[in-house]
Formats: sequence, C-alpha cells, structure tokens
Amino acid sequence: MSATVITSPEPSVAARPELRRTSAVAKSKFDETLKIWMNGEMTEWKNATIHIAAHALHYGSSVFEGIRCYNTPKGRMILGLRQHIRRLLDSARIYRMDVTYSQEQLEKACVDVVKLNEMQEAYLRPLLYRGYYALGVYPDQCPIDASVIPLRWGKYLGDEALERGIEVCVSSWGRMAPNTLPALAKSGANYMNSQLIKIDAIRLGFEEGIALDMHGYVSEGSGENIFLVRDGVLHTPPLCSSILPGITREGILNIAGELGIPTKVEEIPREMLYICDEVFFTGTAAEVTPIRSIDKVQVGAGKPGPITRRLQEAYFDLINGKRSDPRGFLYYV
Repeated sequence: MSATVITSPEPSVAARPELRRTSAVAKSKFDETLKIWMNGEMTEWKNATIHIAAHALHYGSSVFEGIRCYNTPKGRMILGLRQHIRRLLDSARIYRMDVTYSQEQLEKACVDVVKLNEMQEAYLRPLLYRGYYALGVYPDQCPIDASVIPLRWGKYLGDEALERGIEVCVSSWGRMAPNTLPALAKSGANYMNSQLIKIDAIRLGFEEGIALDMHGYVSEGSGENIFLVRDGVLHTPPLCSSILPGITREGILNIAGELGIPTKVEEIPREMLYICDEVFFTGTAAEVTPIRSIDKVQVGAGKPGPITRRLQEAYFDLINGKRSDPRGFLYYV
C-alpha cells in the first residue's frame, strides 16, 4: 500500500499554544484529601514531603511503577499488581537498592491505599528512592524510602485517544544504549530521556514521540511500548531494543496468542512505521492507544484498524472480567 502524507491537518498544537495544556498533555489534578503510604504509615497529603537534600532529587536514584485500579462489574480490581511490584523490586535490584519491604508488603500497601481512600478507580504510583543522609554519587549510606501515591487520573493521552487514535512523530532523541542506563529498570533517571522525547513531540505539535534504539531500530514511546501490524501479523520490538518490559505489552502478547493473531518479536526498521497497516501504543497509563499518523504520514486508513480494535476490546474484556485470566493479572480489592 502507498503511504498517504497528511498535508492539511486540523489546527496544530504548535500553531495554537493554548491547546498544549488541554488536548496534548495528560491532565492529572491532585486530590489533596487523599492519604499517601510512606514507609509503612498512612500520611496526610500535605505532610508527605522529603528533604531538599534527599539523594534522589540530585541523582535520579529512584525506581517506580504506575498501576491502575479499575471499577469493574465484579468490583474494584488492581490490574497486574503482582507483576508491577515484581518489576519494581527488579528495578531496585538492578540499581543496587536494598529494599527492606517484601513484595507482599508492597502489594498490601497498594491495596491499603485504595481501601483507606475509598477509591473506586485510581492510578497508583509506588516509589522507592534513596533518601536523606548525604550527597555524593556513591549512594549506599542513604536510606531506601518507600511510598505509594494515589492519583485520580483519566485517559493518559486524552479522552478521544482510544477511539480516534493519536498523531506521533519519530523523535530526534534515541533510547539509551545497552550497558549505559539499564532499560529493563523503570527508574527516575531513565525518564529524563523520556521527558526529552515527550517535550519535543508536544512542541512540534504531536501528542507523543517514538524513539529509536542506538542501531536505528524502533524502540518505544516516551512511556509506552509499541506494536505494528502488517498483512495481519503483529510486530513488536524485543527487549534488546532498549525497551521497558511492559506489563501491558505482556498482556497484549498473551491475548494475541489466545486470539490466534500471528506475532513476531523482532527488530523493526524505522521505515516499517510508514508502510504498516496499523500501529498502537500499550501501557498502564496509555492502555491500548491507536496511532493514526507518524511524522504526518497516515497509518493505514487513518483510523484504528481491525486488529487494534480486536486487541483493544479483548484487553478491556479482560479488565472487566469477561475473559479468563490464567496468568493472574486481575487482583480484586
């Protein structure tokens, strides 16, 4: 199929700066009545503070997760709680952070935050970070502090993103090379790279950016994994392309297998982005978000494709308890 170049888009965010804060940037208004779990205790929002000399503020020495709690027909459900906390502890291990809390204790902290705050839906941010003691690159004297922050967070890429799809660009910023910053860890330091990708994309009038790895192959978005469809085959980059091992990515690969959709996990050249039939992002925040254009080149028919829709529907069926859950992603509260 030939690529369709979009030459006359709707008024861009770049041309109308006032749109940057309303349509292209996710909104997350803090509810300061909520309580935050900090180092084993529930803390009032206004009191959940750290010292300005905390190590993490100066050196990016934190690891974190983003976890959604959904209000489903079967009750409140935290999606992928066990998988997220395992990845959190994996990230801490990679960064040589000796965490005193067990997986079970951190899972319970997440559940307690939802219950205490009487939240039916929530976005949870478990965070492990090197705290206050001393400054300097060598961090081992600093304590490892822990928290779980509850947020009321809607659709990460906008309310219409799941239905209409979004416009993205290939970023001029690449993902970090192997053996530099560990891409398998979800760390605060790594997300400085993500910030550059996101900032440039929005300032150029797009809603998100796609980064390439050091070899020029497709890696991921600033905070999402990516999938492509061509001729009925689903493609996604491998771990060696400097991607985060996404929990939603894992779920979509499992669902694709259950639906009989052929799947390839392999390196993807950039030009594949311009000739594929469908593209979509996945992530806890992004869920399953279609992409309708890349670098102003229309993807397929310029709207979510049939395989994207099948996977998106199946994903939300899983969340709502309409599909079996053999891998234990659903944790009811």
